[in-house]
Amino acid sequence: MSNLHDTDFYSWTQQQAGLLRTNNIAALDIANLIEEIEDMGRSEKRELKSRLQVLIMHLLKWQYQPRLRGTSWEATIKIQRLDAQEVLQENPGLKTLLPQQFHEAYRKARLHAVQETHLPLNTFPLQCPWSIDQVMSDDFWPE
Repeated sequence: MSNLHDTDFYSWTQQQAGLLRTNNIAALDIANLIEEIEDMGRSEKRELKSRLQVLIMHLLKWQYQPRLRGTSWEATIKIQRLDAQEVLQENPGLKTLLPQQFHEAYRKARLHAVQETHLPLNTFPLQCPWSIDQVMSDDFWPE
């Protein structure tokens, strides 16, 4: 059964679902199921951090390159806010991890902002200049 997990993941998932539906617990590939469930949780956590990272990077660009502001940046900010809110609504357990994810997302967003704006790294504050609530608020637009 573990071999199927490694060679045909889709078929393995369908097999495991079928075994669960029929309550055939003894036949389940428990070790791989545990690993996959843990991976699913990590995936949701990565999704939240990714959304925050793109959101913060665009807010940095918005603040530090005001002459280049446009509908594309505005739409990206709005979409990332909605997507981050959706991840949190679907995974309320991630709310306790939000401060850590926010901090880690800012560190990467700052580097991506340098890459996209070609501004020096020291242009952007070492710590995020905005609170989580500000970044997530539909009404917040840095100046």
